[in-house]
Amino acid sequence: MRRAGEDSGDPGLLARAGEILVPQGFWNYTDPARALAERLGAGGARSTLVQLGMLQTTLFGHAARRIAQGEADIVLVAGGEAKYRARREQISGIPAPSSEQRSQPDTVLAPSADIVHPFELQHGLQMPVTQFSVVENALRHADGEDIETHAETVAQLWSRMSLAAAGNPDAWHPEEVPADEIRSTANGNRMLAFPYTKRHNSQWNVDQAAGLVFTSVATARAAGIPEERWIFPWTVVESSFMQPLSQRQDLHRSKGFAAAGARAYARTGRTPDAIDHFELYSCFPSAVRVQCRELGIPEDGALTVTGGMAFAGGPLNNFVLQAQVKMAQVLRDDPGSVGMVNAVSGILSKQGVGLWSSAAPPQPFTYEDVSDEVERSAGPASLVEKGEGRGRVAGYTVLFEGERPASAVFLCDLEDGTRVVASSPALAEQGTREELCGRALRLASDGSVALT
Repeated sequence: MRRAGEDSGDPGLLARAGEILVPQGFWNYTDPARALAERLGAGGARSTLVQLGMLQTTLFGHAARRIAQGEADIVLVAGGEAKYRARREQISGIPAPSSEQRSQPDTVLAPSADIVHPFELQHGLQMPVTQFSVVENALRHADGEDIETHAETVAQLWSRMSLAAAGNPDAWHPEEVPADEIRSTANGNRMLAFPYTKRHNSQWNVDQAAGLVFTSVATARAAGIPEERWIFPWTVVESSFMQPLSQRQDLHRSKGFAAAGARAYARTGRTPDAIDHFELYSCFPSAVRVQCRELGIPEDGALTVTGGMAFAGGPLNNFVLQAQVKMAQVLRDDPGSVGMVNAVSGILSKQGVGLWSSAAPPQPFTYEDVSDEVERSAGPASLVEKGEGRGRVAGYTVLFEGERPASAVFLCDLEDGTRVVASSPALAEQGTREELCGRALRLASDGSVALT
């Protein structure tokens, strides 16, 4: 955070902060913003903890709105992870102690619902990689691609992301990774959940941190901060309507991103072809690809300024802060340009779209919530715990034990209009070499799946 203060041109701004927001991470600190305030000499700052399950764009929207409404002059947003440090502790056995803290934050921003449905948990769909792989397979089926063509498409996308990381000095792995290395399961790059290997996965064993200083124009001007260092928030639009993956009628779509993007474009008068730089949330390829489709962004374009979460580093609940710092640097170097920085929470459960520029916005900053609009349009599939009869595969993935395909997990749409989560060890290997989405099936009373 001190480096952010120095970068602003007036480190004294930090001690005058009215609020400090920190997203919760792997660590156990109860009130991290308070600890930061004490170190910065910002004794009058309100401490706010943003829990897991909240969009990281929420911190930006909250900070900018408070300033726009005259409730604060200076707000700090900071976050960090040290999971690589913790991993080294686990491997070496050498303690890496953390400080103790007993205070509680002044404000807690918390999610309103669970991300994963209990029926999904019963069949092993609790990890993000398993659920995003279901989305990826549904995308392949919607596009009509065969498995080999799709694997190359996704690997090429991720290789282009790594090329951006190679040019980012702050990336955790600043190197270009060829597409064949991303899709191959050789050299320890094992399959985690079909069709994703380790190289497709967000890498959270990193030590990374970021800090941002939000001020009013009057405060920045009074502090003598050069205008070429200013970055303006134009709009932040979010949907916080949470619908578990298994209840979504169209597994490869995101109504939240469609609505948030449309509102952001309407508020700023910018369409994708008039946005110069993008940082699409990149925990897994399907997240990036869904954003492209819903927001009208060409998939073969430059979709990241950082290199993405698999290569630049994917700290649990802090990546968008890193991305926002990098975007600010890019916008400063390209005066007058506009950048998009997006966020995802859960399994595409919540969606955030933000537009930023070194130029003043065409109208006053807006922070908007389109959750009600999304909920009205997102009628849920009729999910039941058990069912039997004929139907079709709406989506699936294959879970692995080591290098062995262990179980295929299906979302089954039955002829009676219900959807059931089911699994089949017998179909695991077949699911890695044949397209199972859209296949006719019969679900037995014991929960077993047979393709017909």
